Amino acid sequence: MAESVQSVQSAHQGLTRRAEFVREVESSAFGVVQKPLTLAEQVWNHGAVRKGLLLVLMVCAWEAYATISNNPLLFPKFSATIAAFYEGVVSGVLLTRGWASIKVLVQGYALGLALAALLTAFAITTRLGNDLLETLTAMFNPLPAIALLPLALLWFGLGSASLIFVLVHSVLWAVALNTHSGFLSVSPTLRMVGRNYGLSGPCYVIKILIPAAFPPILTGMKIGWAFAWRTLIAAELVFGVSSGSGGLGWFIYENRNQLDIPNVFAGLFSVIIIGLVVENLIFRQIEKITVRRWGMQS
Repeated sequence: MAESVQSVQSAHQGLTRRAEFVREVESSAFGVVQKPLTLAEQVWNHGAVRKGLLLVLMVCAWEAYATISNNPLLFPKFSATIAAFYEGVVSGVLLTRGWASIKVLVQGYALGLALAALLTAFAITTRLGNDLLETLTAMFNPLPAIALLPLALLWFGLGSASLIFVLVHSVLWAVALNTHSGFLSVSPTLRMVGRNYGLSGPCYVIKILIPAAFPPILTGMKIGWAFAWRTLIAAELVFGVSSGSGGLGWFIYENRNQLDIPNVFAGLFSVIIIGLVVENLIFRQIEKITVRRWGMQS
């Protein structure tokens, strides 16, 4: 054993130690780490620019098709639609009709959200409430809200109450389903934290479940808004007069009867603009100050 150790030591002593040196490498050997973007690439990276370009292309296609078909009774030009829209805004007709629709929509949407919150809170805290929510959603969620309008007219008469009833139906189930699924996806760790702090009932729902499940809740609110807006316009197309005035749906229906097709398209254009405003100004701001600020969404 001693002989082997000595042989190893002698072998190490026989090795020559190489002198240390530092090799200088030019930075250009690594290539370009980050390539600066050109002005065109920087502009193209903005989503608003790309979406605006798509809108311009669609407008050009609209104008070209309307010019080729040359039948304003069926498909007016985009320029004629914009002129009718401008005239409706200046005269105040579109503003009045739009405000009439928005007032009814806000009432039905707010009532639907309140009922969805109560029903979901009852479902998440009790087993009976969970069974009730599952049963009601299975029964009424597939039922189109507009199909309830004849019954609503019998129960509440020809007025805004009937429209609010069908709006509540269109909002309630979409918001309740998304909120309930969001509550069920909350991690057991957060649930245990809430229980350890002694939270229960409404405090447990408000302080633990709602912040943790807010992304699906916000998605349900968006879906409920879209359902409510479509239901309201469809209902106004049929029974839109309330106290001598109607909303945007009734405006479209009236001009269709008068064969004023540019005004029909102007009414549809107003519906689209209101939808874009609500989506990009209201829901986008809510998303920015909640789920994105909390790091729950990139």
